[in-house]
Amino acid sequence: MMLDFSLALALAALTLAALLNLWRFARGPSLPDRVLALDTLYVNAIALLVLLGITYGGRQYVESALVLALFGFAATVGFALVLARLERSGRE
Repeated sequence: MMLDFSLALALAALTLAALLNLWRFARGPSLPDRVLALDTLYVNAIALLVLLGITYGGRQYVESALVLALFGFAATVGFALVLARLERSGRE
């Protein structure tokens, strides 16, 4: 009973956090803000997948979270390199 309530509360909080991240991603105002919002969004998506795995007892949710973490890390590194190049060239 308590676990069900805690999981529902955590899912609601993470869903709200993901929606706020989407809002920050759409709103900006600058490119680094959007990259940070996207990075935070994938972390929230990983947490949501893990919570869904706990809720439904599926191993595929946790495995999907691991794959998303790998791709998210690679995307963050790529965005950081692009931002560093833009900063060096003075085009941001």
